Amino acid sequence: MSDFSNHKFGTKAIHAGAEPDPSTGAIMTPIFQTSTYVQESPGTNKGYGYARGKNPTREALQKNIAALENGKHCVCFSSGMGATDAVMKLLRPGDEVITGDDLYGGSYRMFTKIYENYGIKFHFINLSNAENIKQYVNANTKLIWAETPTNPTMQIIDIAACSAIAKANNIILAVDNTFASPYLQNPLALGADIVMHSVTKYLGGHSDVVMGALVTNDSKLHEQLYFILNSCGANPGPMDCFLVMRGIKTLHLRMERHCYNGRKIAEFLKTHPKIEKIYWPGFTDHPNHEIAKKQMSDFGGMISIVLKGASLEQTFKIASSFKVFSLAESLGGVESLINHPATMTHASIPKAERDKAGVVENLLRLSVGVEDVEDLIEDLKQALS
Repeated sequence: MSDFSNHKFGTKAIHAGAEPDPSTGAIMTPIFQTSTYVQESPGTNKGYGYARGKNPTREALQKNIAALENGKHCVCFSSGMGATDAVMKLLRPGDEVITGDDLYGGSYRMFTKIYENYGIKFHFINLSNAENIKQYVNANTKLIWAETPTNPTMQIIDIAACSAIAKANNIILAVDNTFASPYLQNPLALGADIVMHSVTKYLGGHSDVVMGALVTNDSKLHEQLYFILNSCGANPGPMDCFLVMRGIKTLHLRMERHCYNGRKIAEFLKTHPKIEKIYWPGFTDHPNHEIAKKQMSDFGGMISIVLKGASLEQTFKIASSFKVFSLAESLGGVESLINHPATMTHASIPKAERDKAGVVENLLRLSVGVEDVEDLIEDLKQALS
């Protein structure tokens, strides 16, 4: 297989992991829609025994995603939560996790409603200053789980600073890189041990697949995570893997447009009289903007806004008034989406916790797509009026 590890991002996106099919010369990776594989004799096979463990289409995708993150190993899962769950299964009762106070609602729900029941303790703290981690570190601390930018208030977390603390204390650092995508940020290069993606979002890019991935350079961690996948069965199907490989081939082109549109819309919204606050890491006054500039190559298409003096009812009315943006959960697809985190993606977080993190009832989150930006701005104008 050709090695594309030294090539630039766009070349890797198109070619890494993808080899012409040896039997036909087909340029696209085939969909190996099979549950099992014929063996020559018991235990003697062509490297594949049963499809929960390995599938050639999935292996091609895993090589591709690993290359994009400049990592050695990738394991794909049936969802981003399936990938997050596998990381949690590295822990034991009595272990402690340090994570952010602004976190995807599904992650918060899993940590508090599932894993706290198994004797794992979580500290939800402000990670925007990595120094805050130190007071929570003890002999039981086994994992730091960080999102950056965070969902939905776009906190920027210094990955290198978190890594320094993690390494000094023999703690695993896992970074949810979903909002940035590998095009804008590579946490492994900044010292992370594991990178998680909700592949559903920018990597798939077309709102037609649900999938997750974990990338690491650590062979032992890879072995453990693959063992968890094979043992617990949260494996993605080959058709989904094929669709994600197809989506990734345009990731660099899509991200350029997401970033361009995101910047134009952020600049428009910043001076809008109906907007009380805007969260977008590209502004020089955004907290930790300099860190974002250092660890990201651009600032992405995710923006959150707080509507000035709007009640919940008024916020709902605005959220339901868009014609080009669609009111829906998720993000990172080619189409623009608007989301009300307090009742949608973050509803599983108690209101007091949400309010403390800034996820207030008059906050809306925008996933800016790749449409013509003039149409998106016109849609924002009419909905906000």
